[in-house]
Amino acid sequence: MTPTYNKIHLKFKLNGTSFNHEELKEVAYSLVKEGEKYEKITGNFLLDWLDEKDFVLAQTSGSTGKPKTIKLYKQAMVNSCIATANYLDLKPGDTSLHCLPTQYIAGKMMLVRAMILGLEVDLVEPTSQPIFDYEKKYTFCAMLPMQLKSTLSYLHNVEIMIVGGSSVSKNLITSTQSLKTKVYATYGMTETATHIALKPLNSGLEKPYFEVLPNVNISQDDRGCLVIEAPKVVSQKIVTNDIVKLHSTSTFEWLGRIDNVINSGGLKLFPEQIEERLKGNIKSQFFIASEKDETLGNKLILVIEGDDTTLDPSIFESLEKLEIPKKTYFVPEFVMTETGKIQRKKTLEKLFA
Repeated sequence: MTPTYNKIHLKFKLNGTSFNHEELKEVAYSLVKEGEKYEKITGNFLLDWLDEKDFVLAQTSGSTGKPKTIKLYKQAMVNSCIATANYLDLKPGDTSLHCLPTQYIAGKMMLVRAMILGLEVDLVEPTSQPIFDYEKKYTFCAMLPMQLKSTLSYLHNVEIMIVGGSSVSKNLITSTQSLKTKVYATYGMTETATHIALKPLNSGLEKPYFEVLPNVNISQDDRGCLVIEAPKVVSQKIVTNDIVKLHSTSTFEWLGRIDNVINSGGLKLFPEQIEERLKGNIKSQFFIASEKDETLGNKLILVIEGDDTTLDPSIFESLEKLEIPKKTYFVPEFVMTETGKIQRKKTLEKLFA
């Protein structure tokens, strides 16, 4: 029988203590009244989850535009939990570590998974380098790439890790190969109640493609962008702006955002693909963009965070001729979202102001 959103699993624990529905409400009130900032945010979400409404409000990350608030139905979030549990084989009584900001969907879903699946969840402050009990065994955890990078030396007791919020660099993927932890990249969005697809990155399981969760169907529109049908999570088809290559009815390769595609000299260039090949050659944060050009229409530019410096031309050896940036700009500090994504448009506005 499918769990319902108004029931708390008997095996659910928060920071080592079991709570029923009413007891958890009291804890939530206490967090709101007396907790640290991240605990207040968590308490407010718990109160929203435990109220009589069948939905909660969630905020999009704002990586490609202005953040917006949307309505998510609680039962859809429950169905998302079940799909994740089935894919990763999570069971009641498993331990989980919650170190994400609860104001965003990934953080909310860590709590919902615990309440619905009966996980024992430990809540810690969502810093760039989370501090937790390094000797405790955790079955499941979710992190941002910057958190994963900063805690690589402390993950020996974490069994399964999902990573999302922004792309995982080649260097970071390489660093995970020595871990016993099974690390998965996620694909999803607030509208789909977090991820609808996962991609193994290490432990001998690494694959080049994302695989969708149970009860998710994918296709492409005439732009080559991903179309998602997940009737148990969202009632309508979601047409994304993510250009993909489908490899089967359940697997796809992410190529980049259609918003970012650059037409240069009649060729379509994908900044994210070029960035992927440059990662490891440039130590600072960077991204590929474009500016107007009389001959090409648009020419590629490289934007690097930090002070102006001379670049070794050899860093571009992995690129085709037309993929090599025609100009490099330096910005003291990129504009970022709270979840660690570069806000390209706002950073370019800052650069050319």
